[in-house]
Amino acid sequence: MSQDSKVKTTESSPPAPSKARKTLPVLDPSGDYYYWWLNTMVFPVMYNLIIVVCRACFPDLQHSYLVAWFVLDYTSDLLYLLDIGVRFHTGFLEQGILVVDKGMIASRYVRTWSFLLDLTSLVPTDAAYVRLGPHIPMLRLNRFLRVPRLFEAFDRTETRTAYPNAFRIAKLMLYIFVVIHWNSCLYFALSRYLGFGRDAWVYPDPAQPGFERLRRQYLYSFYFSTLILTTVGDTPLPAREEEYLFMVGDFLLAVMGFATIMGSMSSVIYNMNTADAAFYPDHALVKKYMKLQHVNRRLERRVIDWYQHLQINKKMTNEVAILQHLPERLRAEVAVSVHLSTLSRVQIFQNCEASLLEELVLKLQPQTYSPGEYVCRKGDIGREMYIIREGQLAVVADDGVTQYAVLGAGLYFGEISIINIKGNMSGNRRTANIKSLGYSDLFCLSKEDLREVLSEYPQAQAVMEEKGREILLKMNKLDVNAEAAEIALQEATESRLKGLDQQLDDLQTKFARLLAELESSALKIAYRIERLEWQTREWPMPEDVAEADDEAEAGEGTSKDGEEKAGQEGPSGIE
Repeated sequence: MSQDSKVKTTESSPPAPSKARKTLPVLDPSGDYYYWWLNTMVFPVMYNLIIVVCRACFPDLQHSYLVAWFVLDYTSDLLYLLDIGVRFHTGFLEQGILVVDKGMIASRYVRTWSFLLDLTSLVPTDAAYVRLGPHIPMLRLNRFLRVPRLFEAFDRTETRTAYPNAFRIAKLMLYIFVVIHWNSCLYFALSRYLGFGRDAWVYPDPAQPGFERLRRQYLYSFYFSTLILTTVGDTPLPAREEEYLFMVGDFLLAVMGFATIMGSMSSVIYNMNTADAAFYPDHALVKKYMKLQHVNRRLERRVIDWYQHLQINKKMTNEVAILQHLPERLRAEVAVSVHLSTLSRVQIFQNCEASLLEELVLKLQPQTYSPGEYVCRKGDIGREMYIIREGQLAVVADDGVTQYAVLGAGLYFGEISIINIKGNMSGNRRTANIKSLGYSDLFCLSKEDLREVLSEYPQAQAVMEEKGREILLKMNKLDVNAEAAEIALQEATESRLKGLDQQLDDLQTKFARLLAELESSALKIAYRIERLEWQTREWPMPEDVAEADDEAEAGEGTSKDGEEKAGQEGPSGIE
C-alpha cells in the first residue's frame, strides 16, 4: 500500500471516542443543597467559637479530653476544606442568569475577601504544637474567620422558615449565650492570672471542697458573668485595677447588649403586629367608631364576634393586599393553587380555558358571614355570585324561619344574575333569600370583574351564556319568545349599526375626495400665482416708462430745432 493511501485511510478513520469525565455539579446559591450545606457548616463554626475559647481558659478541660479535641479539631478543619471546594462549585447570578462555568466561578471567588478569609482560617497554625506542646488551643483562633458562613446560614434559615420571628428570638438568645460564655471564660482566666481566692471578686481557691471540679468552675464563672452583664448587681466589689477594668468593660458591653436586645425585641414585636394588621382587619377603629356613634349593644356584639372569629380561626379577607407585591404571574399561580379547585366546581365555569380561570381566580374576594346574616334577599339586584368555601347557608322564606334547602361547601348561587342572558324572566333580581346558618366563608365574584375578564374571551363568553341558558331552561326561567324578540331586536340594531357604519364610511370617502380636490385646486392656484409673478417681473416699472417718455419728448424737441435752423440758413445762402 502506498503512503498516500495510508494518509487517506488515516484521515477517513473516525476519532476514537474519549471517555467523559464525571465532574461535580454546580450548586445554585438559592437551592436546597447549598442551603443544607450552610446548615452543616454551622456546627464546625460554632464548635470553634465555643469550645476553643473554653479549652484555652479552662486547662483541666483541655487536658482531660485531649484525644477527643484532636478528632473534633481536624474534623472541623476537613469541613472547612470541603467548604472551600463547595465555594468553587457554587454558581452566581449575572444579569439574572445562573453562571455555571467553573472557570468564571473560580475567577470570581479568588478575587473576593471571602476567599482570603477562608484561606487564612485554614492556615495550619496548630503545627506549632510540635514546638510548644499540644495544650495551647489558642493557636486555632484563626478558625474564627469562618463566622460569615454562620451569619449567611442564619439569614437563609430566616427567609425559609415558617416562623421567622421565633427564629430571630432564638438567634438572639444564642448570641447572648455566646457573649456570656466568652465573658465567663475570660473571668476564669483573669482569676487564674490574679490568683484564685486572693479576694472576694476572683474565683475561690480550688483547694476548697467542691471548687476543684471542672463543672463547678464553669458554672460559677457563667453565673458570675451573667450577674455582671445583666447588671443585676449582688457581685463582690473589685479590689484591683484589673478587676475594675474588667467590670467597666462588662458594664459597657451590658449597655450595648441591652440596647441590642431591646431593639431586636421591638423589631420582632413590630413585625408580628404588622403581620396581624396585614392578615386581619383592625377592629380597634371599628369599635371606637361604634362607641362614638352609640351603636346598640347587640349589633356591637355581633361585630366583635365577627372579628373574633376571624382572629381565632385565622380567616383572611384581604388576600389581594397580602399578595400585591408578588409579580402578576407568580401571584396568579399562588391564587390558582389555592382557589382553582373551588372555582372549577361552578357549572358555568367548567370546560373553560385555563387562562380564563386563572384571571377569574385573581378576582375572587373572600367574605365571611356571621350566623343569621343574610347574604342576599329576594328582589335584590344581583351584582355578584357566591361560591361556598366553608359553612352552611339556608334558602329561607320571607319569614326567615322556614327553610327550603341547605347549601354546603362547594355549592354556588347567583351565577345567572351576573350573566346577561336574553329572555331571563327574573332579570337581574335575586329570586331567593339566602341566610348563613353559622359562620360561612364565601368567595364573591362581581359582575364588573367577570365582564372585564370576558371582554378578552368572546368565545368563553358565548359558551357561558349557552350554559346559563340551559340552566334557565331547566328551571323554567327562560322566556323563549322574549329571547327571540331580544335576538330579533339585537339583529335589527346590528343591521342598523352596519348601515350607519356603511353610511359613515361613504361620508368619509366623499370627505376624503373633497379634501383631495381642495388640495389639488390649492396647488393649481399656487402654481398660477407663481407663474404670474415670474411674468410680471419682466414688465418695465412705471418710473422707467416715465423716464423713457421724457427722453422721447426731449429727442423730438431737439430734432424740431434743428429743422428750423436748417430752414433759415437755406434761403440766405441762395440769396
